[in-house]
Amino acid sequence: MWTQIVGKTRLILRTSDGAVQKIALRPRSVAKFYRAYLAALENVDLHVKLWPVPVEVEHPIRFPDDEQHAAYDPEYANRFWRILVQADDVFRQFRAPFLGKCSPVHFFWGSFDLAVTRFSGRRAPERPGADRITREAYSHEVISAGFWPGSGDVQQAAFYAYAAPEPAGLRDLVPQPSAVYYHPPMGIFILPYAAVRTASSPVDALLAFLRSTYDAAADLAGWDRPALERPADGSHRGR
Repeated sequence: MWTQIVGKTRLILRTSDGAVQKIALRPRSVAKFYRAYLAALENVDLHVKLWPVPVEVEHPIRFPDDEQHAAYDPEYANRFWRILVQADDVFRQFRAPFLGKCSPVHFFWGSFDLAVTRFSGRRAPERPGADRITREAYSHEVISAGFWPGSGDVQQAAFYAYAAPEPAGLRDLVPQPSAVYYHPPMGIFILPYAAVRTASSPVDALLAFLRSTYDAAADLAGWDRPALERPADGSHRGR
């Protein structure tokens, strides 16, 4: 089974044997949408076990009980989708020359951020008090970047970049472009989406951010960059 969102109007569930279910995308409560989704799965004879509670949000309400949240704006949903598609293309360009272990460009369904993460291959110090998921996610050195619509202390759509563990001196540097700033509580560099959208070349502005933050973090952390990166001329370095 795969799920497809078409334009601004429908969610389509389609199975490999040709069964199709369509759900209109319109303002309705989470509970009503959840019931419609379960009914659509049932109608194509798919029986799945879902965790019915949202994660990574404050004061979560079980999906079957959430009659409070009922807004849906197709215009802004489409805008968000277009931002993700365009950011994905730039993140893939940024990812391409890295020869070491690197995540795909992927979407986190909890925090709704699009991210790509590079790994040095070296073990990282264990994080005190980390839960099992966080401990495993940061078991090795990473430099990560992404886009998310904002939350908590950052109430605006933004691109971000960080290194874990953070090397000494990183937060004191000034990456490109000039709109970038360091956010101490979160330990990340922030580039407001508005600054990218209004740049003379949004692609160049975002690539400058991704490359300058990575370059600074990798150099300060002492990553083996000749072994991890493809040269600018496209040739392969010997190992």
